[in-house]
Amino acid sequence: MIVLLPPSETKHAGGDGQPLSLDSLGSPELTELRATLVDELIALAADRDASRRALALSAAQDGEIERNATLRTAPTAPAIRRYTGVLYEALDVDSLRGAAAGRAAARLAVGSALFGLLRANDPVPAYRLSATSKLPGQPGLAKRWRPALEPVLADIAAAELVVDLRSGSYEALAKIPGAVRVDVVAEHTDGRRVSVSHFNKAHKGRLARALASTRSEPDDAASVAATARRAGMRVERDGLRLTIVVPA
Repeated sequence: MIVLLPPSETKHAGGDGQPLSLDSLGSPELTELRATLVDELIALAADRDASRRALALSAAQDGEIERNATLRTAPTAPAIRRYTGVLYEALDVDSLRGAAAGRAAARLAVGSALFGLLRANDPVPAYRLSATSKLPGQPGLAKRWRPALEPVLADIAAAELVVDLRSGSYEALAKIPGAVRVDVVAEHTDGRRVSVSHFNKAHKGRLARALASTRSEPDDAASVAATARRAGMRVERDGLRLTIVVPA
């Protein structure tokens, strides 16, 4: 089973790994496009105004542009520890120990606008590029990634279950046949339900933690739902789609 996480805009700075080596990342089929995008971001960083427009940044966020300028020389960290935010706080991968930590390293992956697909321990620098970014003179990232990334994800999905927790803009980079998808809804006392927006990340982070660390080997939507329920979550299943129900 692979649990595919969305990335986050915010990322931990620094790291103690060697500078970026694209050849060290998983899914070498993606290396060519990764290298192209890295080079484009480095070149773009020389023009702050253009970087702000392309990356939807304010002047107060110029540090993000500086990160992009040093993509090939900055220290790296494992992908699963690079990203920050609500989902990654709920996942809390650093608190896993022993066999649970090993299972998490094998099962967790991250969708990335810059690298396409990252396994948990792939070493990457901090960067700024979102799925909705459009680099000057280039097509949108979904159009660029789909031909390269969809075959890679299809091969993975043919071999093992994929639980796809990505947000809509990252789903658009590549579809995954047969993946389990997850929604989060809040239920009022009168039975009305509304979609959860920001805090769905926390619930997906808790689900990711349960799936990453479980001793069982979920291999279909029903066993994913069962794992979530054992972790104390209320989950409903409709085919390949799971709904986490939380109090409003």
